[in-house]
Amino acid sequence: MDVRTVDYHTGGEPFRVVPDPPVVIAGATVAERRMFAISDPEVDTLRKLLCFEPRGHADMYGGFVTPPDDAGADFGVLFWHKDGFSTACGHGSIALAVWAVQTGRVSRDPSGTTAVVVDVPSGRVSMRVHATGERITAVDFVNVPSYLLSEHVTVTTSRGNVTVDIGYGGAIYAHLNAAAVGLTVSPADYAELIAIGREVKWALNETDHARHPVDDRLNGVYGTILFEDLGTDEAGNPHQRNVTVFADGQVDRSPCGSGTCSRVAVLAAGGQLAIGQTLVHDSIVGTRFHARIVDELTVGGRPAVVPEVTATAYRTGEHRFEIDPADELGTGFVLR
Repeated sequence: MDVRTVDYHTGGEPFRVVPDPPVVIAGATVAERRMFAISDPEVDTLRKLLCFEPRGHADMYGGFVTPPDDAGADFGVLFWHKDGFSTACGHGSIALAVWAVQTGRVSRDPSGTTAVVVDVPSGRVSMRVHATGERITAVDFVNVPSYLLSEHVTVTTSRGNVTVDIGYGGAIYAHLNAAAVGLTVSPADYAELIAIGREVKWALNETDHARHPVDDRLNGVYGTILFEDLGTDEAGNPHQRNVTVFADGQVDRSPCGSGTCSRVAVLAAGGQLAIGQTLVHDSIVGTRFHARIVDELTVGGRPAVVPEVTATAYRTGEHRFEIDPADELGTGFVLR
């Protein structure tokens, strides 16, 4: 198997773009392709090859570029990580938008702002790629409608009972104040943050709190967002720091794209973020996203918002991966 990739990072979080996956990924839509990939050994072998050590690592992330659902999008993407295939990925969408413009997959607009539309398993997302000359300076990621699912949910953990809110931002996240479990969002507490993040996720994953109101394919808690409230910036905007522990113990190095959208929805529902304000959202490694509400609407009878996240991505290299049939490690391994 010969696989070529183009790698990026968004706020420190890796994203491995696979422009031409050398496997069949069947389905009429990206959502259908995700369900196919979950059960198809050949697609899953490719995921493991690119994600597992020694070619990747336990916190690797990437995506297979696919056809779009219809002519309304430029292309589709099937997101993957060490534990499977996710429903959404904001940092990956931002990286894909930069890749699409840099490679000419989407032609640059002479105005300096190029629209890129991508179909993902949770729906259709759009990006605006801003450039000065050849240099890309920022990407605005406009996500699917996002909303609060449950609030003040009590979860029993090894650190005692904790209270979380649950929000949808293309994937479902539990939101927990890190101080409530005696932790800070810092590398010093890295192992403990992972442990409590996994506890909360798995305690809620099979409950009604983790049910998507419309599409059962989106059920399940994708991750736990542990946050710190840092007050407000000079303009009165809310300022927070977070770490998102997703899948089964993976840590997002960035402020997390879809997680930030979920955070926007939870803050909006609690009256802590309104149209005209910006959430200043920092990561555990000090990188920053800016997020805002661009529309308010109703989804299934519940209030929802359309979040927009601004960040950028940087190319880190191109790769050609292969597997030697005699390699006893095969597609590789993970130690976590």
